[in-house]
Amino acid sequence: MKQLLNPEMQENLLDRGFNRRSFGRVAAMITAGASLPFYNEAALAQGLSAMRGPIPADAVRINANENPLGPCDAAVEAMSSVLKKGGRYLYEHTFEFAKVQGDVDGVKPNYVVPYDGSSAPLHQAVIAFCSKDKPFVMADPGYEAGGRAADFIGAKTIKVPLNKDYSHDVKAMASAHGSPGLIYVCNPNNPGGWPTKKSDIEWLVANKPAGSIILLDEAYIHLTKEQVSSDLVAQDKDVVILRTFSKLYGMAGLRAGAAIGRPDLLAKIQPWGAGALPVTGMVGAIASLKEKNLVADRRKIIGDVRTDLFSWMTKKNYKFIPSESNNFMVATNGPGQKFVTAMFEQKILVGRVWSAMPNHVRISVGTREEMEKFKVAFEKVMA
Repeated sequence: MKQLLNPEMQENLLDRGFNRRSFGRVAAMITAGASLPFYNEAALAQGLSAMRGPIPADAVRINANENPLGPCDAAVEAMSSVLKKGGRYLYEHTFEFAKVQGDVDGVKPNYVVPYDGSSAPLHQAVIAFCSKDKPFVMADPGYEAGGRAADFIGAKTIKVPLNKDYSHDVKAMASAHGSPGLIYVCNPNNPGGWPTKKSDIEWLVANKPAGSIILLDEAYIHLTKEQVSSDLVAQDKDVVILRTFSKLYGMAGLRAGAAIGRPDLLAKIQPWGAGALPVTGMVGAIASLKEKNLVADRRKIIGDVRTDLFSWMTKKNYKFIPSESNNFMVATNGPGQKFVTAMFEQKILVGRVWSAMPNHVRISVGTREEMEKFKVAFEKVMA
């Protein structure tokens, strides 16, 4: 594994306090791709099947924050038309995607680096900016993948409890350590779908420790009415934004996403990953971005299903934490993991449990039909 890191990469790691014994672990992380050697969603799915048996074909899957609507018609048409050309890399579609995404966000194409989703740039940003002296700061509860990546390379993870309204406590995050490598904000948060105000993010960018980078994960931002923060990138702030087409755009299995930031920041992330991107994901993303009403239409569809479910749960006196995203946290009146198992027995796959909220479970918002099946199973299990 060591030879996979060129001298420049090795020197970079040494400068940030890594020892040479760490090189193999970092190299493994770079080359592992989707099967990263630490916690990720794929490992969770495998573990679910191993612990409880094969997933029934008619099971309701509301466990991974996917969008069951799938890709829009324009994306399906674009991907179908390019399939027969899949024997070629067709890099021009990747370059076009960067330009279209940049146009949408008001930044130049060289401020956008396409990826197959947002997991890769999240992991690679941890390698690029964190070390044993520069920890990874995140919310608690929060999406765990960045913290797991930090642990894997020997960097400390600092978890900061959320505010009472479940937004990120940006002031506590800014003062959590004298010189963190990354301060990670998932907006809206995963789990729970709780947004953090744009003004709070702007405060964090203005008051963070010198040299620290704000890693802003906007995987779910289009499901809310919150403003995106690409204007901060356009102002050349120390901000890297992560985007994915796995959520609102319905392309979880097709893989498309991007990192948006100043070219010098993106240049520090790019060496830690390589490879051509799936041409289907690239053309699907381009077509999706060009559909002017897609975000608003899907936000309403998902929002209407969510509102109906919340009204039902309120009427039934079930406890939950409201959300503005496609997932929320439900109180399980006992150990969350026991609830997960009981729902699986009803052929309903729900999300996981966070240690900061052991008696809650994350639920994804599916179709109306799926949520009706959820209601029936939920009443049985809670009884």
